Amino acid sequence: MGAHTDTRSRIQEVAIRLFTEQGYEATSLREIAEALGVTKAALYYHFRTKEDIVASLVEDRIKALDELIAWANRHPRDAGTRGELITRYSALMTRGRAHEVMHFMDRNKTALRGHAKVDLMRERMGELMQALYEPDDPLPVKLRRSMALFAMHAAWFFVRDEATSEEERTAAGLQVALELAEGSGG
Repeated sequence: MGAHTDTRSRIQEVAIRLFTEQGYEATSLREIAEALGVTKAALYYHFRTKEDIVASLVEDRIKALDELIAWANRHPRDAGTRGELITRYSALMTRGRAHEVMHFMDRNKTALRGHAKVDLMRERMGELMQALYEPDDPLPVKLRRSMALFAMHAAWFFVRDEATSEEERTAAGLQVALELAEGSGG
């Protein structure tokens, strides 16, 4: 990893923290530069706007979702594929800044409304959900299988028991997701 990549990554790290803590609209590029201990000019070398920073954060997630959707589309929509898709999504959620990006997006829904990259990521999540069921499945089956993805998010964002480790929350979210994806009935 070169100095360019390190600096870019540090900018993303600081920006996402400030955007989440203070709010996207309330955070300026100047504040990000100050928190990094660099000039605005140095920050501009990597990102011209706050929107560029958000785009860079979301692009990594979109790329990972695209790869997962492409994998799913090459396999039959059966129980084995669903289980593997959910397991791969769980692993995706624990890599890089996935949780931080999701937390940032959750905290800044209004400010991010209409942001092209954020809207694209939401579309990809819809495509990922659709990979969990057949078009002619009954609505309750579609809903249950779609909710499997949200079970993993809930384990990170709504179950905040301090005595529970990240690994335990991840495992519990994955277990519930797999159960939802394979639930029967219509």
